[in-house]
Amino acid sequence: MSTGLVDSSPRDIGESFSVGPLAFGCWRFTDTSVPAATGLIETALDLGMNLIDTADIYGCDWGGLGFGACEELLGKVLAAKPALRHRMVLATKGGIRPGVPYDSSGGYIRSACEASLRRLRCDVIDLYQIHRPDHFTHPGELGETLAALVDEGKVREIGVSNYSPAQVMALQAHLPVELASVQPEFSAARLDPLRDGTIDQCAELGLTLLAWSPLAGGRLLTGEGVRPELTTALDEIAEREQVDRSAVALAFILAVPSRPVAIVGSQQPVRLQAAAKAPSVRLDRGDIYRIVQASDGVALP
Repeated sequence: MSTGLVDSSPRDIGESFSVGPLAFGCWRFTDTSVPAATGLIETALDLGMNLIDTADIYGCDWGGLGFGACEELLGKVLAAKPALRHRMVLATKGGIRPGVPYDSSGGYIRSACEASLRRLRCDVIDLYQIHRPDHFTHPGELGETLAALVDEGKVREIGVSNYSPAQVMALQAHLPVELASVQPEFSAARLDPLRDGTIDQCAELGLTLLAWSPLAGGRLLTGEGVRPELTTALDEIAEREQVDRSAVALAFILAVPSRPVAIVGSQQPVRLQAAAKAPSVRLDRGDIYRIVQASDGVALP
C-alpha cells in the first residue's frame, strides 16, 4: 500500500522558530481598512498560518499605496492588537529599490531593515530575507551587514529569496550565521526548484524552502495559461479527497521531503479556509508523478 507523502508537521526556521506548513503572504495585503486587515491576519493565524511574510516593496501594485505600504498596514494591525505579534513569526524582505532595481550594498540593506522595523512598529524582525540577488554587491559586504543586524538584535534569522544554489553558497561562505531559508517560486505549474538544485540544497544544508506563488499566481485556480491535463489531474484528486483544487496544489508542495512551507497569498478568508485543508490531503507517488507529468506535458523517462 502506498504511503501518503504530505507532511503536515511544523517546520523549523533556523534554530529560533517553528511554523506551520502554510504561511500567509502579504503581497496583496492592500486593504486600507485596519479592522478588515486585522480580521484577515487573525483568520490566517487561527488556521495555523503563523509565518506572516511581507516585503518593503509590497504595496507598489495590487492597489497598494506605494513602497512600504503593506508593511505599514501590518504595523497598524500590530499596533491595534499587540497580542498578535506574539502569535506570529514575522518575515519581511529588502533589497529592491524602485528605479534601481536591486541593491544589497551594506549601507542600503541596513537602512532598508531599519525602515522596515519602523513601518512594522516592532523591535525585531524574526526572518529578514534578501529579496533578489544584487550581482554588483560582493557577498562579503552583504554578509557583514546581515551578521551585524543579528548581533544588534534587529534580526533573528536570515534568509534569501530568488537566489540560485550557487548564490546561496557564496553568501553563506561570508556569513558567520547559518542561513535559515530560501524563497523561490514553486508550484505544480512551475517545477524549477525540483530540478535546479534548490530543493537538493535545502536537504543538504537544512534550509527551509518558502514557496512563493504556490498556486501560480491564481492560474492553477482559473486554468489560465496552465495545461488542461494539469487542472484535470488536480480536479480528479480533489474530488477523491473532497477538497478544492487549491488544497491539492498546495499539498503537492507539502509532499516534497525537505518539508517546504507554501505561502498562501489569498486575501479572502473563505479561500484561506479552503487552502488550510491542504495538509490533510493524501497524495501518493502515483498522484505526485501524475501532477509532474501533466505539468511538463511530456511522459516521464
